[in-house]
Amino acid sequence: MPITEILSRNAGMYGQDISLVEINPEEQEKREITWREFELVETSAAAKFRREITWREFDDQANRFANLLLARGIEKGDKVAILLMNCLEWLPIYFGILKTGAIVVPLNFRYTAEEIKYCLELSEADALVFGPEFTDRVETVFKLVPNVKRIFFLGDDCPSFAESYDRLIPNYSAQAPPIKLTDEDDAALYFSSGTTGFPKAILHTHQSLMSACYTENNHHRQTREDNFLCIPPLYHTGAKMHWFGSFLVGGKAVLLRGVKPAWILKAVSQEKITIVWLLVPWAQDILDAIEREEVKLENYDLAQWRLMHIGAQPVPPSLIHRWKTYFPNHLYDTNYGLSESIGPGCVHLGTENIHKVGAIGKAGFNWQIMIADETGCPVVQGQVGELVVKGPGLMKCYYNDPEATAAVLKDGWLFTGDMARMDEEGFVYLVDRKKDVIISGGENLYPVQIEDFLHGHEAIKDVAVIGLPDQRLGEIAAAIIELKPDHECTEDEIMAFCSALPRYKRPRRIIFDVVLRNPTGKIEKPKLREKYCGGSLIEAQIRN
Repeated sequence: MPITEILSRNAGMYGQDISLVEINPEEQEKREITWREFELVETSAAAKFRREITWREFDDQANRFANLLLARGIEKGDKVAILLMNCLEWLPIYFGILKTGAIVVPLNFRYTAEEIKYCLELSEADALVFGPEFTDRVETVFKLVPNVKRIFFLGDDCPSFAESYDRLIPNYSAQAPPIKLTDEDDAALYFSSGTTGFPKAILHTHQSLMSACYTENNHHRQTREDNFLCIPPLYHTGAKMHWFGSFLVGGKAVLLRGVKPAWILKAVSQEKITIVWLLVPWAQDILDAIEREEVKLENYDLAQWRLMHIGAQPVPPSLIHRWKTYFPNHLYDTNYGLSESIGPGCVHLGTENIHKVGAIGKAGFNWQIMIADETGCPVVQGQVGELVVKGPGLMKCYYNDPEATAAVLKDGWLFTGDMARMDEEGFVYLVDRKKDVIISGGENLYPVQIEDFLHGHEAIKDVAVIGLPDQRLGEIAAAIIELKPDHECTEDEIMAFCSALPRYKRPRRIIFDVVLRNPTGKIEKPKLREKYCGGSLIEAQIRN
């Protein structure tokens, strides 16, 4: 069924139940108001840091926006882009677009004006909804993208080139528009994370979106009693598609605008959160804050928190061992997915397989996986090859890019570009991105393996291993290391620690710096290579 039917069903069955909560802890701290003192302040003031809507209000808002779009000439198959920070309106706007039969186009809120223009042109967007944080960027480009005929602004002080979403919405019907949708209809254009240049537009159908609901709910058994904490940006498939498991059964969700450890723990405690999806840096920050005694677990009510799961990037096993030290009763899961496979769960560890931490898991619900050689045939068990996946959540294509589509979609399989191996029990271990493999003196070095080892050093907060040009070996492995606050470490100490590695796997260069990651937590290795492959670093010294 089209995913919009789930929202209509939830509104009909659970209409007065809370569906979504938005919390802005930064605004709360500015006002020095506790979360349980709403009755002591004006409603408008309290709404600055905590807002909520019911399932009926969620559906009504989606219908009103759908009817507004239809009145402005948006038709089935058109594209409507969203450029908003996480907020309570984000998901009703998303579903409102879907209810018209149009294709929703979420945009990364970190895009520059040039990238916004590129994505609006590539997607052939007919309309755009944006927030006040992006006014300058949108004003720079809107006249340069003539295909965008309708522009809506969410917030105060609507610019002259846009229409006010807030003023218009009350004037339109809350009844669902009479648009017939099918599973095969195009639904969403998501953009790749852009770590390799300008992003590609990834086209998904309603079937893809529904498959994420079923896969996620099968993996983590969400019920209406669960409460999902959503921290990552909603423009990305990861966070939203994990929420889809709760959405399927009418479970509540909290949108937290901020990633400080104290904010996360307070939200879990105050809002009675049961499920939290984290990125590696956020989990690391929580553990570091606990160990520095910046937060004390006894100050929070965390007994109902049952599941912490991580995705979007390789997870250092040492991180999970530390996590279980402080949260021994948590279920834990690793989730592997791509925007091309609609986000979560084409491979997942499974909460029952904590003893296999380090693996990304087995094929997810309704998915098939294979480790393939260059010809697309299975490799011998235990050998490294490319991870390929097949399932109902595969993208339809890279929009307007048949060549790129043909390069990764072959006979119904998606070639992920991730190098992996499978053990004798069928568990897959991610080795590295195909393009990130370092060839040094004829040996293949897989940065993830070296990164996992370095994460075991007590002073290291984050690490990225990249290849740097070398006249003799072709490339050498360089480790960019971000130290924990209040920790010191020398290059010699890191090299001594690495003596436990086979000699050919040891990094030849140590660089202390911040590890660059994008909003979905992935290390931005192209930017790191660009930063460090110039000047004297090209002549990196070889350690013998």
